[in-house]
Amino acid sequence: MKAVVLEKTGGPENLILKEVDTPVPGQDEVRVRLNASALNRRDYWVTVDKYPATELPCILGSDGAGVVDAVGAGVERTLEGQEVIIYPARNWGNDQHAFSPDFRILGMPDQGTFAEYICVPADCIYPKPSHLTWQQSAAVPLAGLTSWRAVSTQGEVKKGHRVLITGAGSGVSGFAVQWSVNLGAEVYVSSGSEEKIAHAKTLGAVDGVNYNNEDCYKALSKKAGGFDVIIDSAGGNAVNALIDTLKPAGRYVFFGATTGNPSSGLEIAKIYYRHIRIQGTTMGSPKEFAEMLTFLNNKKLVPVIYKDFPLNQAVDAFQLMKDYRQTGKIILTNQ
Repeated sequence: MKAVVLEKTGGPENLILKEVDTPVPGQDEVRVRLNASALNRRDYWVTVDKYPATELPCILGSDGAGVVDAVGAGVERTLEGQEVIIYPARNWGNDQHAFSPDFRILGMPDQGTFAEYICVPADCIYPKPSHLTWQQSAAVPLAGLTSWRAVSTQGEVKKGHRVLITGAGSGVSGFAVQWSVNLGAEVYVSSGSEEKIAHAKTLGAVDGVNYNNEDCYKALSKKAGGFDVIIDSAGGNAVNALIDTLKPAGRYVFFGATTGNPSSGLEIAKIYYRHIRIQGTTMGSPKEFAEMLTFLNNKKLVPVIYKDFPLNQAVDAFQLMKDYRQTGKIILTNQ
């Protein structure tokens, strides 16, 4: 089969399309003929050697959608021919609060989805949403699940909440806006791009601010009346300003730290006195994946696709993602 392989780090220009052995499903596994996959920031970090415990060579990609074309021992043959999307990880474990020590995301060290075929455990496939295209389906797994856990499980967003989502325009934040709006929340966003703020409004956000403007969060909080929940992926020196916008008993949920740690410490007294909860989160369990898909199907939600590329143009797709130029997901297709 054809696959996009990373044999050395140094950047996405080192990705090559080559022939590799087509995988054979083992015990309790199925093989999926992939029609589409999606890029995530994780994939880029691996190419530049900024992801922990990188093992090479590897086939990247955590998101995929396709058709089951073979099954291993212990799997019902009735699964053959089913259109599916793939849970983007393995070995979450039995604890819904956090993943197990054996947890890992598809696409290094396990084979990822930037290929024509992939073998995964049979309990890691779910019916493809019938209202979505292959490209839209492939956009869902990692970004959708990460944001679903942040919004629904950890943020406990519900009708009437005011929610602030930072970094509008990314795949995860786009889903976070959609989940929050459809849970009945009043959603606000921040971004360094006016275009991305405007796009978030098309998804249902009420308003937004450019985070490059001084005291932007203070002004937005005054306008909104404070926030019940903040969903953040940046961290950095905005942390204290963000916490200041929370109402008593508010939740600050973060799933990334793209701008690093804050240069000054947290104001601890303010946090405990106002009953603020700070919650880290990442990915999500198979149970949450199933809940997310049920919600997506019931609401007929559609992921935002920025651009799709054929598999042989993976390097171009990565270069686009590298510069944070996209609004929504970048897709690779095998069709």
